[in-house]
Amino acid sequence: MKTCLRLFITLATLCCAPAPAAPAPVKPNVIFILADDLGIGDVSCYGSDHRRSPVVDRLAATGTRFTQNFTASLCGPSRALIMTGRYAFRNGSSNQDACMRLPNAELQLARVFKSAGYATASIGKWGQLPGEPDEVGFDDYLRFNGSGVYWNRHDKKTEDYRLNGKQVGLGDKEYLPDIMQRHAFDFIRKNRDQPFFLYYPMVHVHGEIQPTPDSAEGSKDLYGDNVLYMDKLVGGLLDELDALKLRENTLIIFMGDNGTAGGANAESTIGGRALSGKKGTMLECGGLVPMIANWPGRVPAGRVSADLIDSTDFIPTFAELIGTTLPQGIQFDGHSILPLLLGKAPSSRPWIYNQLAAMWYVRDAGWKLNEKGELFDMSEAPFVEKLVPLDSAAKDAVAARSRLGAVLAELNPAGGVPDAGDGTGRHANKAKKKAAKAKKSTAGEAP
Repeated sequence: MKTCLRLFITLATLCCAPAPAAPAPVKPNVIFILADDLGIGDVSCYGSDHRRSPVVDRLAATGTRFTQNFTASLCGPSRALIMTGRYAFRNGSSNQDACMRLPNAELQLARVFKSAGYATASIGKWGQLPGEPDEVGFDDYLRFNGSGVYWNRHDKKTEDYRLNGKQVGLGDKEYLPDIMQRHAFDFIRKNRDQPFFLYYPMVHVHGEIQPTPDSAEGSKDLYGDNVLYMDKLVGGLLDELDALKLRENTLIIFMGDNGTAGGANAESTIGGRALSGKKGTMLECGGLVPMIANWPGRVPAGRVSADLIDSTDFIPTFAELIGTTLPQGIQFDGHSILPLLLGKAPSSRPWIYNQLAAMWYVRDAGWKLNEKGELFDMSEAPFVEKLVPLDSAAKDAVAARSRLGAVLAELNPAGGVPDAGDGTGRHANKAKKKAAKAKKSTAGEAP
C-alpha cells in the first residue's frame, strides 16, 4: 500500500511539474564588411571587365547579390548613414567635415547590438566619424585616421593607429590591413561563445594605391592587386569562421562605401561600357555600390535581387534580426529588409533618397528626380541617365515626376539641417591644399 502511495505521489508530481523551458534561440553573429571606394565596376560578380574578386564572387554565389543598393557618394556621409539610420538633412552629415562633428548620440549602430547583449568591435577606418568607437557602443576597436593607410612611407611621417585607446606606431615592415585582420580574428575567438557584431571598415581599395604583400615586383596593375588582396582577406575571415564552426550562425554583409574613385574609374567598366558616375558625384555610380548578404541556410543562395535598398536600412534590419527595439524619440529613415534578406518577401521600399552637400535626389525603379527638378529616365542605368525635357507630356514621365515630387515634398530636405560646406561635400581644406600645391609648383617653374 505504501509503495503504491509513493508511486502515486511521484506520478502526480511529474504530471504537475512545469515543462522544462525551451532553450533560448541562439542569436546570430553579424559581420559588416565595408570596402573603401569599391564600386560595382571593381567586382567581378557584378560584371567587371578588369577586376577579379573570386572570394566575393563565391560569397555572392552562396548568398544573395543586390543590384540596387545605394549610399552617399563620399565615405563620411556614407558611413554616417550606416551608423545613424538617418538621412543627412536630419543628422547634418551632408559633407565630410560635418560628419566628423556629428553628435555622439546620433551614432546608434553599435548601441543597437549592445542593447541585445552583443559583444561589439570596430576594426578599421574611423577618422571620418567623431570621437572614438568605444564612446558609441564598441567594446573593442582598432582605428586609423584618414584613408589608404597600408605601409609606412619613408618619405613621410610614421603611420600609426589607435588600439583600444593606445596609440601604436606602424612598423616599417608591417601591413596595416594584415594587422586589422589579425585583430578581427582575436575578437572573434575571444567572443566565439556569445553573439558578436563586427564592423570591419577595410583599408582597400582607397588611394594612395600601393603594392600589396602579394604584388609582383614591378606590377603594372597595383589597383587590381589591391582588389585581389581585399578579396583574400575576406577569404581568410571566412576560413576562420569555418575553423571555429561559427559560419552557420553568422550573417555577413559585404558592401562598398561609395563608388569607384576617379583615378581608377576609367577601367571600372562592365561589358565594355563606362558607368555613369563615380565617387563624389550625384550620378548613378557615385552611390550605387555592391552589396552581398550571406548566411548559410538562411539567406537564399545564388539569388540576385533588384529591390531598392539604401544605407539607412541596416539599423532597423539588424534590430529586427537580433530581437531588439530601436531607441524611442528618434526619427529613423530606414526600412527593415530582413524579409528580403531571408528570401521571404520583396522589399517594401518604393524609393531611395540620396544626398551630398545641398544636392539630392529621390529614385525609384525607373526614374530619378533631383533638387533642381530634373527628371531622369533610368531605364539604361547604370550606363546612361536620360534627362527628360521639362515639358515632356509622356504619361510615364509625367507620372514619375508627380510621384517622386510628392516624396521630396514630404521629406523636405531643404527644411532640414543646411549644408555648411563648399557645395562639393568634400573636406573644406581640400581645395586650399590643391591651390597651395599648384602655387608652389608654379613658383618652382619660375626662372
